[in-house]
Amino acid sequence: MVNFTSSRPFSLAALGLLSLLAACNKNNDTSTPASPVELKAYSVNPALVKAMPGFESLQVLPLISSDDVLAQSPGFVFGPQPDGAGLLKNPGTDGGYVLINNHEISQSVSRVYLDKTFKPVKGEYILDYNGGTTRLCSATLATPEEHGFPVPTFLTAGESGSESMVHAIDPLGAADKTNSSRRKPALGKASMENAVPLNKQAYPGKTVIVIGEDDSNGQVLLYVSNTPGDLDNGKLYMLKRQNGDPVETNMNVSTSYDVQWVEVPNVTTMTGTQIAAFSVANNALQIARVEDLDYRKGSAANNREVYFTATGVSASDKVTPVAGKTMWGRVYKLNLNATDPAGAAKLQVVVDGATDPGNYIVNPDNLCVTENYVYIQEDGDSFYRDNNHDGRIWQWAINTPGQRAKAMLEMDHRRSDATFNAKYNPGNVQLKSSWEYGAMYDISDIVNTPNTFLVNLHPHTWQDAKFRNADGSGASANTNSEGGQVVIVRGVAK
Repeated sequence: MVNFTSSRPFSLAALGLLSLLAACNKNNDTSTPASPVELKAYSVNPALVKAMPGFESLQVLPLISSDDVLAQSPGFVFGPQPDGAGLLKNPGTDGGYVLINNHEISQSVSRVYLDKTFKPVKGEYILDYNGGTTRLCSATLATPEEHGFPVPTFLTAGESGSESMVHAIDPLGAADKTNSSRRKPALGKASMENAVPLNKQAYPGKTVIVIGEDDSNGQVLLYVSNTPGDLDNGKLYMLKRQNGDPVETNMNVSTSYDVQWVEVPNVTTMTGTQIAAFSVANNALQIARVEDLDYRKGSAANNREVYFTATGVSASDKVTPVAGKTMWGRVYKLNLNATDPAGAAKLQVVVDGATDPGNYIVNPDNLCVTENYVYIQEDGDSFYRDNNHDGRIWQWAINTPGQRAKAMLEMDHRRSDATFNAKYNPGNVQLKSSWEYGAMYDISDIVNTPNTFLVNLHPHTWQDAKFRNADGSGASANTNSEGGQVVIVRGVAK
């Protein structure tokens, strides 16, 4: 939770009155004030995801979708492909909440204001297609309370080629939509998916950020600075096996491998092409699309336990593997060094879709890690022809690593419903898993409601001309007309 403290001084009389009121409350009223938050369906669109058998107790509530008209900004359109995201309390006089979302395909970032009940009431774009410059995918909202940053900072990674960079955006700042100067060269240049700062207790007094590269020869990168919140003066490293073997499929499930970090020299002056060449020359691990990363919640030791995905690649026919690369996708566990973030570490494959192709996890993309579970979200964009289910979120239990992950949520296509299909799938696409997940993240503490998460959805077949150019950029290349949705999911085990 982000807490903002007012700097406005109180008079002595006011302080005395506050003390008296506090004393009265303490002596005569021991009840907890009722929260104004009402977690319910606020969108005019139905939830486009459903609970799977065994998880019927989950409550799925649509929060905001592209058809919604917000009372204080009726011209605002919630854009396509909401991916990386974050939520914080609104420090303004009206209170409420601020919801930040990347919109991947439109290279933009929206800001939605929710009132004290959690109802979306106003929306705007704080970065548009022209300012984003690259597709903005996963993201992390770094806060003083969790990450030790001086101020809240929305870190959103670009993934449109080797020269893409990470943006550092003030989530409460001015809506300077075309500002591209917030990119951070010290975090490298690559087709990146997420830049995740670790909890401040993992390495006190430091900024430690793990970064994933969404490329068929992707890397896991590590940024380390000795100053909390510093994004300009740290060092950047690449992950490699100690034996120098860069081939990911030479690592097997449930086997622990020794890994280390190699420093990237002069990173701020290197091009992305040069950084990629450096990774090959130095035998860094070449992993099939590191699309997301997250750390385990809880103790400092837990916070040094990082999970990341290899979404996978295939030949152009979508059924033939590429030598040395995962095709169905994997989830890795990286145990960082206890004292030195760039010290020797351990790496292990904990989930592999190839163990039951098409029936198990297919192309894991985003991750949400709690204290006891890893929630694995599938990426339907790959359209693997042998996939036997629609896009799912899987629950994998950290404390029982040999256990098969359980399917918790699934995209609700309702293909047999003609009215629904006409609106959300006008092209009558029958391919399995043609919809994709964006961020899933825990908001329980912020809304003071246990086991409450937000999940972003990319229903790619939901197309409407009124959604085009949602960010108002007018860019000729910004032609996507997809709808998007954010849902509240209550009852998620942590």
